[in-house]
Amino acid sequence: MALIVQKYGGTSVGSVERIQAVAQRVCKTVKAGNSLVVVLSAMGKTTDGLVKLAYEISQNPNSREMDMLLSTGEQVSIALLSMALQELGQPAISLTGAQVGIVTEAEHTRARILHIETERIKRHLNQNKVVVIAGFQGITRTEELEITTLGRGGSDTSAVALAAALCSDFCEIYTDVPGILTTDPRLVPEAQLMDEITCNEMLELASLGAKVLHPRAVEIARNYGVPLVVRSSWTDDPGTWVISPKPRPRPLVNLEIARSVDDVEFDTNQAKVAMLRVPDKPGVAARLFGEIARQDVDVDLIIQSIHEGNTNDIAFTVMALILKQAEAVAAAIAPVLRSQKATENGEAEVMVQQNIAKVSIAGAGMIGRPGVAAKMFTTLAEAGVNIQMISTSEVKVSCVIDNADCDRAVASLRAAFEIEDERRTRGQGDKGTRGKLSPHPPLPPVRGVALDMKQARLAIRQVQDRPGTAAKLFGLLAQYNISVDMIIQSQRCHMINGVPTRDIAFTVARIDAQAAQKMLQQAAAKYGWGEVVLDSAIAKVSIVGAGMVGQPGIAATMFEALAQHQINIQMIATSEIKISCVVAQEEGVKALQVIHTAFGLAGNQSIQVPA
Repeated sequence: MALIVQKYGGTSVGSVERIQAVAQRVCKTVKAGNSLVVVLSAMGKTTDGLVKLAYEISQNPNSREMDMLLSTGEQVSIALLSMALQELGQPAISLTGAQVGIVTEAEHTRARILHIETERIKRHLNQNKVVVIAGFQGITRTEELEITTLGRGGSDTSAVALAAALCSDFCEIYTDVPGILTTDPRLVPEAQLMDEITCNEMLELASLGAKVLHPRAVEIARNYGVPLVVRSSWTDDPGTWVISPKPRPRPLVNLEIARSVDDVEFDTNQAKVAMLRVPDKPGVAARLFGEIARQDVDVDLIIQSIHEGNTNDIAFTVMALILKQAEAVAAAIAPVLRSQKATENGEAEVMVQQNIAKVSIAGAGMIGRPGVAAKMFTTLAEAGVNIQMISTSEVKVSCVIDNADCDRAVASLRAAFEIEDERRTRGQGDKGTRGKLSPHPPLPPVRGVALDMKQARLAIRQVQDRPGTAAKLFGLLAQYNISVDMIIQSQRCHMINGVPTRDIAFTVARIDAQAAQKMLQQAAAKYGWGEVVLDSAIAKVSIVGAGMVGQPGIAATMFEALAQHQINIQMIATSEIKISCVVAQEEGVKALQVIHTAFGLAGNQSIQVPA
């Protein structure tokens, strides 16, 4: 007998008929000999309707009263499903988040789960009842016992958290698509279904806007090793398994706010190649990295900064046999650069830098917590370590520094994040398991392509190039609870009043962009930084795949697909399992489609998403 947690979204319980269909599926699972906990969202568009009602009453509704209002939506669906189960002869009981004991922070409309009391659930399970729980909501541990909601995606989050707290065999997320697809089927109907995907890949795709799973749910699954499967509510197809690595032991107290960083990694086997004053036009990155791929040189981090005049800077790092690889790359790209006409900023230039290191903090869900990256930058600044390059992802933040500073940087980061000194070097895989299922085969280099149309780019010109600058800048953003996604430092250095300066550009959610610009303009006046430039007409297209590590040519294929359709790349940023490009907003959908085609991800069948 297995203990299973099932979660059904709003479309799955959007009508009486659909609730009855869910009841049939639940009964079938129980009759197979399983114990079952079911987590439900509100019916259909109920939550949207409640929000609309609130704003018809008040233009600025009180957050406590919003939680009181929105928490009622799930109470309708859980009661109706319990009734439907009872009509089928299956004992069942519905419980609110408060009745279960889902204890959260006292943060209305966006609370995080602290812990879950499981005694009442287990008692009902022992009585052979199906326990039907309201997702999306909890209660504070204060004397007032305030009702809270978890924000969008909260039902996914509470379902996986319940699975972790109950040590369930696995958690099933039922939705309106057959599983996790290679891209959004509304934009590419031929998107393929994946049999399985790693938690790290899913975290990246979820953070990039894939709506099948919320990043917080994936984060909990990864941290606690919860086997997770995404399936369709309308079929019996097997769906997609989300594979979790074997987790480090961690308590179930402070479940969502416990340690966000669980490792510090470093790599001293790196060299950096910077290409300055590269023409800013479609096809340049494709030609450059096409040459690099033909030399069979494996590239690690890649960044392309925002333009200066009609040129950009592109920098990347290579690993192993540092000197020989760096020289091979320089030799490969030199003819390409010489073939370009001189620009208004001078001739293109190649610079090779040895004796650098990459230090990284790793853990799930870091980018959704603005203070984590800022804490890393502050720690390095206090240790007197200057940052040359920055790479960010959902599971890792990496900084390129001088090799001589590596030991000091690692020791400082381990102390700051309270990590035991295991001297973890690069090369840690995401080789999780999925219970009793057979081992999975090697993964293809690219698993999915995602498009984020809700980002804006901020650029700060002439920021001092010295320890502490990044800490100051991103610490300010963290104070305003503004999460940063891509971060790029230009490679060109300008002397302003005898002080070396560089440009820094980064992306934030478009909804935060104007507030961030205003705050940074004030900071720029205070600290002597240059102009703060905002561009909201951008799109970010990304490829994700754990199998791209050690596979030369992946970036070149992506860049070539964009070049063939005359789509100019405005920024590039990479991590070990993700490559992201910023393009013009109007070219975002086309960029997604051509990249999806370039990697052969399209299937033979069209996926229809129910209305």
